Amino acid sequence: MPYDDVTVSGGDVLPLIVDLIQKNPGRKVFLEHEVKGLLGEMGLHVPEGIFIGREGPWPGTARLRYPLVVKVSSGKIVSKSDVHGVRTEVPDEKTLRGVVDELMRIDGAEGVLVEEMAPQGVEVIVGGVMDAQFGPVMMFGLGGIFVELFKDVSFGLAPLSHDEALRLVKEVKGYRLLEGYRGRPRVDVEELAGIIITVSRLMATGLVEEVDLNPIALYPDGTLVLDAKMSVFLSQKP
Repeated sequence: MPYDDVTVSGGDVLPLIVDLIQKNPGRKVFLEHEVKGLLGEMGLHVPEGIFIGREGPWPGTARLRYPLVVKVSSGKIVSKSDVHGVRTEVPDEKTLRGVVDELMRIDGAEGVLVEEMAPQGVEVIVGGVMDAQFGPVMMFGLGGIFVELFKDVSFGLAPLSHDEALRLVKEVKGYRLLEGYRGRPRVDVEELAGIIITVSRLMATGLVEEVDLNPIALYPDGTLVLDAKMSVFLSQKP
């Protein structure tokens, strides 16, 4: 089940999330490739990749450029790293087949996601959660030690305007890294703001319980969502 790097702009995200929910009745947690497929339909950029389910056949991988990253896919696994479910720098198809077989044996695995490795960029996190008191809340933060150690994050209520999205970005202490620090190039802050706006519109539908895009790689001329999680409310009827 391949997904593509779709570049759709504008339009309403509500029909897209409704369609996904209706095609998967009873599903609360969606797999990474499903979330990325939705993100692609909403105009966000994701790595080129292929999902390999437990039920064959082996898909064609000729369109993918090596080296590849291979990740276990499961709605039950909270952290892929904790179960050693990620392999990077996979150099060729022979190695890939062995890695896929190995990851398929992880308890709870529903398949594996094979993707082209992304260039190194500045990593950030964009998330959303439905709070019982405040409603749909958006979060932005820089990745790595900035969010883990320094708790360098900002919050806002969905949906967000362009100015509000930029405010979230500029509120974090590590914003200087995005502007270009000590000779590093400035990253694409405008496209980052677009991601935050789009995810905030998704949260504002009231159908999504939580969404976590972590990490998103930022470059001088674009972005890539490298990992994505999403859960919806089972009680909601679109």
